[in-house]
Amino acid sequence: MGCKDRKDFDNNCVCEAVEQILAEQEAVEDISCPTSCFSNLLNPVAGTKDTIPFILFDKKGNLFKAFGNVGGFTGDMTCFQSIFFRVEAVKDCCATLSILRPVDVDGNTESVCNPCDEGFFGLEKTDFCIEVDLDCFCAIQCLSPELVDRIADQKHCR
Repeated sequence: MGCKDRKDFDNNCVCEAVEQILAEQEAVEDISCPTSCFSNLLNPVAGTKDTIPFILFDKKGNLFKAFGNVGGFTGDMTCFQSIFFRVEAVKDCCATLSILRPVDVDGNTESVCNPCDEGFFGLEKTDFCIEVDLDCFCAIQCLSPELVDRIADQKHCR
C-alpha cells in the first residue's frame, strides 16, 4: 500500500515518475528542465546514455534495496546489494526494474546502502531484475545518467 489513502489509488506520483523515466529512456525528447524526474535527464548526454538511475523511498523514508547475482552464478561478479535501479517496463503501476551494480573507482563491485557511501563511484547495468508495486513507494529521486558507466578521470587516478 502506498502513502496515499486507497481512495486516491489512481494518483501515484512515483508511478507517474517511473512511467516518465521509461518514456525518456525509450525516446529522447527535448525538454528544458534538467532537475526533475519529469524532465529529460538524458539530454544533453543522449548520444551515449540510455539509463536514468533512481532510488526509491518507502513510507517510512527508508531506501529500497535489492540484491543482484545471489549465489555468484553470473560471470565473476559477486553477490551485491544495491539501492539503484533502471526501469525496464511499467504496467498498471507495477514495474520491472533492473538492479544497477554499484562500483568503486576501479570498477569493483560495491554493496551500497547509502548513495553517499565513501567507496561508491558509479553504476553498471545488469540483467538482474525485480518486480515492484510502485504504490508501495512514497518518494523517488532521479540521479545523473553520468553515473552509469562512469570512467575515472586519469589525472585523479595518478
